[in-house]
Amino acid sequence: MEKKKIRILSIDGGGIRGILPGVILTFIEERLMAKEGKDVRLSDYFDLVAGTSTGGILTCTYLIPGRDKSGKPTKRPKLTAKQAVDIYLDRGDEIFDLTMWQKLKSKGGLADEKYSSKELEEALNDYFGETKLSELLRPCLVTSYDIKSRRAHFFSQIDAKASDTHDFFVREVARATSAAPTYFEVSRVKSVYGTPFPLIDGGVFANNPAMCAYAEARGIDFSKVLGDPQKTDKPHAHDMIIVSIGTGSTSKPYQYNEAKDWGMIQWIQPIIDIMMSGNSETINYQLRKIWETTGTPENYIRLEPALYEANNEMDDASQGNLRALKEAGLKFVTDNEKLLESVVDKLIANK
Repeated sequence: MEKKKIRILSIDGGGIRGILPGVILTFIEERLMAKEGKDVRLSDYFDLVAGTSTGGILTCTYLIPGRDKSGKPTKRPKLTAKQAVDIYLDRGDEIFDLTMWQKLKSKGGLADEKYSSKELEEALNDYFGETKLSELLRPCLVTSYDIKSRRAHFFSQIDAKASDTHDFFVREVARATSAAPTYFEVSRVKSVYGTPFPLIDGGVFANNPAMCAYAEARGIDFSKVLGDPQKTDKPHAHDMIIVSIGTGSTSKPYQYNEAKDWGMIQWIQPIIDIMMSGNSETINYQLRKIWETTGTPENYIRLEPALYEANNEMDDASQGNLRALKEAGLKFVTDNEKLLESVVDKLIANK
């Protein structure tokens, strides 16, 4: 009997633009519920989830378990996909609230981080509480970067289940992956074992974590981890389905006549934008070429919504832009309903 394919979800970084993949995944979950029953959730249909920055927060949100009356984690998700995206709509303006004091203190992000991390940390604590990485419902990979050791740091649910040295509170995982330089203070998180790590946003090296997810999947014995003998162990590309979701394509141009005389200060924001979008485009190119060699290129699905009327800035959490981002996500769903239905069918077929 042919083994079932490994289904991977990867979500890019992009700050408040996380609303876009949130809206798309809400549609996918609602179609799964319509076809499979109202109690199913996204976590039932993906074998590995990866995320960077805002995508890392969404990853944790989709996989966080509910709690029973005694406070122990259950085997079912705490939140629906719609409730996950509502976090952005309800708390985004608080997280990206630039007070006059912070604006003066940071000189607009030039002398200090642009935003206080207080509201972000309160929101993460409210939603994730005391849940640990090891308690998440599915294997996952969340990216960050260790500025002291100068190396990539990956939060892995499988590693966390194996050892306290790799286990962390989910709220700290989410804080670390979203500690975007110039926007938020560097995070200092401790493992359950007590080891401290100074970490920043994984977007500095893997804004699109899909290749990281592919590499992680290659080493996992999924039949054992998921308790399903029909799942492939240490899968190759032809054994996988990857759904990779971006946070809004942008074509903001930088004119030669302006950029040729820029110094360090002028380059700060453009280089972050170029670095993030360039990484996402490169990973998309690499994975598309890999899947072309498998003979099943349709099993690598890159969903990259356009921003339309929404602002490209990662921290524009004004009510007008929150609405524009949601509307851009809904327009992508409307324009790509046939493709998204095919994604849903693939996920169900390999359950």
